[in-house]
Amino acid sequence: MLRIGVLTCSDTRAAGEAEDTSGKALIELAESRGWLVAAYHVVPDEAEAIALAITEMCDVDEVDVLFSTGGTGLGPRDVCPEVTMSLAQRAVPGIAETIRAESLATTRRAMLSRGVAAQRGKTLIINFPGSEKAVRQAFAIVADQLEHAVEMMAGGGHG
Repeated sequence: MLRIGVLTCSDTRAAGEAEDTSGKALIELAESRGWLVAAYHVVPDEAEAIALAITEMCDVDEVDVLFSTGGTGLGPRDVCPEVTMSLAQRAVPGIAETIRAESLATTRRAMLSRGVAAQRGKTLIINFPGSEKAVRQAFAIVADQLEHAVEMMAGGGHG
């Protein structure tokens, strides 16, 4: 069973001015696969708050996969990809590349997403866009590969 962390990066959601539908969708999707959601945070689009949440979920909660939602666009406060990469030991570019490539069939705006995927210790971090629709689509693209990815990070073979 995978241990999942969900991080929503949004000023309005952190302030309680809007409902966190994308983060809640990720929780629902993870639980529907039988995975345990071990951590959930909603933080403003601020580098320090995002870094603290990522560090806590990876190093203290020891989640296997951390899904973030929001903060991946071109807005001046969209800093989630930069924060993710500053905390990671290595990039896993194929995940974000595949999400963007497959999402282009639905919306040409997918090319504007700057989301990344990276590894911090034994945690795979994947940045998703901030909309519920985009989160559901991106999750469907990557979900089948996550258990194998976690196994590989733990030293498992390619079997």
